Amino acid sequence: MNPCLVLVLLMCPVVLVAQPARKALLPTVYTNAGANYQLTYPPTWKVRKNVAGAEAAFYAGAASEPQPAVATLTVQPLPDTQKDLPITTFGGQDSVWRSIVRLPQAQVLRLEQRDLGRYSEVSYDYTYVPAPASPTRTHVVGRRIRRNGYDIKVEYQGATSQDSMYLAAGQELVKSFAFTGKPLPSRRYADQLCDNKMFGIAATRYHNGQWEDDCRTIHEFASNDLTVAPKIHREVLPFQSYALAKGFDNCLYSVTKAPTDAPELVYRYNPATRQGGFTTWRLPAQGPDVSWISAATDERGDLYFMSSDANKLVRVSPYDGSVTPIWAADPLRRAPFYPQIGYSGAGSHGNFCLDDANTMYLVYSTDGSLLKIDLKNQKPNPEMMALSGLPERGGYSDLLMQNDERGRRRMYLAGPKGVYKVDLARRQATLMRKGTYTDLAGCNLFSVVRRMIAPPPVPTTAAWRGRVLNALTYQPLPQAQLRMGLSGFGKMVKINPKGAFSHPGTPGLTYTYHAQLNGYIATDSTWTAVPGPSVQDVLLRPLSVGTTVQLANVQFEQGQAVLLPSSFAALDKLVSLLNDNPGMTIELRGHTDNVGDPAKNVLLSQQRATTVKGYLVRKGIAEARIADTGLGGAQPTASNAQEVTRKLNRRVEFRVTGLQ
Repeated sequence: MNPCLVLVLLMCPVVLVAQPARKALLPTVYTNAGANYQLTYPPTWKVRKNVAGAEAAFYAGAASEPQPAVATLTVQPLPDTQKDLPITTFGGQDSVWRSIVRLPQAQVLRLEQRDLGRYSEVSYDYTYVPAPASPTRTHVVGRRIRRNGYDIKVEYQGATSQDSMYLAAGQELVKSFAFTGKPLPSRRYADQLCDNKMFGIAATRYHNGQWEDDCRTIHEFASNDLTVAPKIHREVLPFQSYALAKGFDNCLYSVTKAPTDAPELVYRYNPATRQGGFTTWRLPAQGPDVSWISAATDERGDLYFMSSDANKLVRVSPYDGSVTPIWAADPLRRAPFYPQIGYSGAGSHGNFCLDDANTMYLVYSTDGSLLKIDLKNQKPNPEMMALSGLPERGGYSDLLMQNDERGRRRMYLAGPKGVYKVDLARRQATLMRKGTYTDLAGCNLFSVVRRMIAPPPVPTTAAWRGRVLNALTYQPLPQAQLRMGLSGFGKMVKINPKGAFSHPGTPGLTYTYHAQLNGYIATDSTWTAVPGPSVQDVLLRPLSVGTTVQLANVQFEQGQAVLLPSSFAALDKLVSLLNDNPGMTIELRGHTDNVGDPAKNVLLSQQRATTVKGYLVRKGIAEARIADTGLGGAQPTASNAQEVTRKLNRRVEFRVTGLQ
């Protein structure tokens, strides 16, 4: 060693410090304010909240770009008419497909749906032209999810020219959306559980120094203590009413007391928001000079309404909106005591409540006696139950049955000037508070039968539908021929005038298909059937000078120009195309990724193109019809940043150079 160098090293020792490896940037997690759901997005993407109706927008690149690639997350409550329906019931895949095909030059790459019981979703992948003069197409990948009465959409959009940079990350962002262990507060009726409040419609109110009829104001009580002053919901009903029921969603349901003898819409009022509106549930005509006088809730959460003559009992199910008549004639007419309460001018006995054993209790308005009917067989109890402790006679207007926190049964009775608690065992009534109410409502503390929502069975059939389209104009090709089967090209599939087709299948099986049309390059591939319906369009590329087609499944030994046997099928199809079009000439183009020496990559891509040419010549194609060139990594079709997309750049394609 040079002595001077040794001296320098001794005098100036060099401290060698290992450089830490550069850590890869991890995806960033986005979680909503309630921690109900989350997704992950690339750390280089910018997030903005509350953008054009979206909860959050994730921009790849600068948000100020003319057409930035962006993913959006939108969460909106569904209309009441839809909040209990899965997406597979309300339009689902069909509505998404119809909206896509209305877009200019749309191509569906993938469209699937699934129903998991607690939530349902449609996932999609398509491209379209955003404007007539647009030089590029827009690529959209997304999911539409319905859960707990909400519509959730997470969607990526970007120009197809940006696919190589952002598409893979956008797809991962969309796929990453997931619910946490803390679900969204459900708006679906089936998921609700009643709270501990009870309500009553106030019959009168004190106004301008005097008492007057009301029947539109609702009083709200905590049911464990009726002595506390109620919260007043003043004149919140749009009509005077005698009937009020409380749903498991803690909303109140009412109907007018007017004897209209016409179908009546049920009104919903939410005490929490103090907002109301009519539902789509329509009670049948109640009869001339008859009003709806009472309503109640059963342990399953269904609502019941009864007419003042007790001749109509109707059940409304908020789960599906069904309205079902239970009876059209008063069962108490068969009771031995009926002559005592059914004479002309007698008070009503149509006010009722339900317990958790399918028993209906009714109150005779004249003296407060209780009556019973078995709802299963509509058989009345043979005796009336007189109550002690009722100082007033006449004007008993409703019953409410509940259980307390310990499971003890409680019955409340609305009298002419107060609310009473009824001890059924002793047949005794005790005044709890003063006030006159036309109807009481509550559903809390029942031994509630929760409706379990089991995942629907997985479909045992599959169906593939789509359209055969021109690969350049994306216009339908109804004249094309499409064959599909488990072996070979199978049977002919019918194509309608709009270029659409549908083919049934068995989930898990892989079908081969072949599409062709004169003047177009035939295509064949496979479809693996998944349970239920799916959509994917088939493209046929016009046979014209300049058309470039990638040779699918043409592969080589690593780093070599030696064809793998798996490539022969695709090359044989090119041989058939050249034989069917003897005047066609082509140029073979070899491509690599950007890994390694660029000059060596160009040489390897040239050698691979030459190898393919040699295969075609050996199959009888004239050498003069085939040119070949190597482009190395100069023309990538996907990002070279990661292997999953980098491998897409290692390809061989052919370009049509002449047609005679």
